[in-house]
Amino acid sequence: MKVVADLDLCQGHQMCQGEAPDVFGFDEDADVVVVLQEHPDQSVRPQVRAAVQYCPAMALAMTDEE
Repeated sequence: MKVVADLDLCQGHQMCQGEAPDVFGFDEDADVVVVLQEHPDQSVRPQVRAAVQYCPAMALAMTDEE
């Protein structure tokens, strides 16, 4: 799995951090998400999927790419 964030779409809501805090961080200076783990373990797939689903700006995506 690969996690991708579109920083042009990110609005800094930080919902992703609530869903998958080990995968997503936040850059307060830039007010955007930071992907902490581009290729997280499959065990956190449900949390990453929730973060992608609940992102208000639809700035996140996940692929099956390794």
